[in-house]
Amino acid sequence: MSEEEKFGSLARLFRLDGKVALVTGGSRGIGRMIALGFAEAGADIVLTSRKLPDLESVAAEVAQLGRKALPVAANIRHNEEHEGVVKRAIEEFGHIDILVNNAGTNVTYATLFDLEEKAWDVTMDLNLKSMFFLSQRVAAEMKKQGKGGSIINIASDAGFRPYPGMGVYSISKAAVRMLTEVFAQELGPYNIRANTIAPSVTRTRLSEALWTDDNNLRRKKMNTSLGRIAEPIEMAGAALYLASDAASYMTGQTLLLDGGEYSMIQDALKTLPRKDA
Repeated sequence: MSEEEKFGSLARLFRLDGKVALVTGGSRGIGRMIALGFAEAGADIVLTSRKLPDLESVAAEVAQLGRKALPVAANIRHNEEHEGVVKRAIEEFGHIDILVNNAGTNVTYATLFDLEEKAWDVTMDLNLKSMFFLSQRVAAEMKKQGKGGSIINIASDAGFRPYPGMGVYSISKAAVRMLTEVFAQELGPYNIRANTIAPSVTRTRLSEALWTDDNNLRRKKMNTSLGRIAEPIEMAGAALYLASDAASYMTGQTLLLDGGEYSMIQDALKTLPRKDA
């Protein structure tokens, strides 16, 4: 069998027809754009976040694209709510093929001297702990289904280098990268792939404090090769690739989408004067 016969056309590889995707934090920002992008590619969508009216608004947008959407209000930070979300998804659609762990938070801007334990717990619970246990539960369904699957975790470029005043957030996002590698290793035999997208500052409500500050925005633009911050749809494009058969041989990887900032920083470091050993 030739490659063409096995995989079909390249454009076809990016289709998600017959797939069901569960997207956390799906009511706005990156999560909303991923949900709409997946629907446009043919997937039905399970949307979850804390507020049902916001989810219903996105569900209506999915319906306009000709796909089904199931909005489920839940606080993913509480692991006991995971079972209900997954159960509703299975009852409605019969299977889950894609999980997008997009829900995340940064509840404080504080130095390590000022960070309170509660802020640590809330951040780590949502950004890391809930991601692990929801992935565990969904992966068990994928294994039972026997058709493979794709888990996509949303991290941050803060997982590569710390943002000032965002220490616990940076730690949580660095840990997401290792979580992804662990899941990729253990789930590979079941054809379940796990990958991460690490966005830089993106024009969403979560990062609003960063891109509405003129001085910070100016520095960010200066430090990126593309000279601008990211838009949510650019993260959705990467998610579509990772969810689709176009990425069937990719697992355990992190896509750093930062407009070239990391490479510019590395180049700048190379030009610093160095003392002789």
